[in-house]
Amino acid sequence: MGFTSQGRLFYDLAAMNAKSASTAAAKPSTEYAIYKPNGRGNGGVIRFDLNRAKGAVFVDAATQSGEKQFDWESKITMKWGLNDLGAVLATLQGRQEQAKLFHQSEKANSAFELTYRDDPQKAPFFMSMSRQEGATKNVKKVTIPVTHAEAAILETALRAAITRLIGW
Repeated sequence: MGFTSQGRLFYDLAAMNAKSASTAAAKPSTEYAIYKPNGRGNGGVIRFDLNRAKGAVFVDAATQSGEKQFDWESKITMKWGLNDLGAVLATLQGRQEQAKLFHQSEKANSAFELTYRDDPQKAPFFMSMSRQEGATKNVKKVTIPVTHAEAAILETALRAAITRLIGW
């Protein structure tokens, strides 16, 4: 039984629609993470996740808890708006040497710092995120080096996040 050209076209379109429906069901990830485990066990990870519904990028940081394990249960989280994104992008683009973000709430104070380092022996950027609990004054901190390649990906991701948040 052969297909007419019209029947074949219908079959091809149906197959394409089924494929795009299954692709849409498997949504692409909206996060980018920079993992930095080390042999001493004091590495960390900082993860950036676009949340369009809340109009922000959420940034999580966790300390290393094993060889390639991270303590996500004790993570630090910050919610970044457009001004925060702009400050970090300005540093990634070389317009300023450092971005310092500070968020204060009743429960805790959180800080993020991105610094450019002009040392050919080290990674060009240094990123840290910390949180001080209001009641106990305990401080959690995650600090990682960031390569040129990681900085380029992060810059691209944050630029795209701004475009999506603004709706352009």
